[in-house]
Amino acid sequence: MLKTFKNLADMQYAFPDENACINHFRAVRWPEVDKMVCPRCGVSGTHYTLADNTHKCRDCRRKFTVRNGTIFEDSKIALRKWFIAIFLMTAHKKGISSCQLARDIGVTQKTAWFMLHRIRNAAIRKEFNAPLAGTIEMDEACVGGNSNFMHASKKPNLVGMAAACEKKIMVGMLQRDGELRLHHVGDTRKKTMRPLIEANIRRGAQVHIDDNRIYDWMRSRYAHSAVRHSLGE
Repeated sequence: MLKTFKNLADMQYAFPDENACINHFRAVRWPEVDKMVCPRCGVSGTHYTLADNTHKCRDCRRKFTVRNGTIFEDSKIALRKWFIAIFLMTAHKKGISSCQLARDIGVTQKTAWFMLHRIRNAAIRKEFNAPLAGTIEMDEACVGGNSNFMHASKKPNLVGMAAACEKKIMVGMLQRDGELRLHHVGDTRKKTMRPLIEANIRRGAQVHIDDNRIYDWMRSRYAHSAVRHSLGE
């Protein structure tokens, strides 16, 4: 099961050495030992576990580790440093630069740059972005510069809400005590918002949103709760 931490000290206490990281990642990747999948040939079952924390497939007889088939494959960087890098990257609201990460975990800037790119590549994959669940707070907002101060050739051609505020429309979805997701949309019409919501919020979740009519359809799929701005809420 995935662990969550409030700070870096807690994470380092939970993973004091490399073996602790390997054992945790193995438990996350293969919760049931008898259903371990060989990344070489795809055979599922009970494979041999060797003394050096590697494995040997009972079918193709080839060795593999918990890293194979993940962003950690073909990397000599300690798994503990990978874990710290992931924590630092996701804990800071504005992310972290490769130079800062290099200083924090004791690697070169090029290595830190490589690690950040692999982490970002994993984050954009569909299987990584599981739908938000529990209690979700959601709203849209306009951000950006004022078109009155833009050159005529650079003024955006916007409609609806975006035209009213003359800025970019951002939709935010915040899972309480969890993840924040931001999406840029061209407009806030139902045909635009519905696919976005269904792709990011698990059906049946408690969603707090305003009383905009474009969200009326959510009552049949979510525990929809509307905040009525017109009543001063």
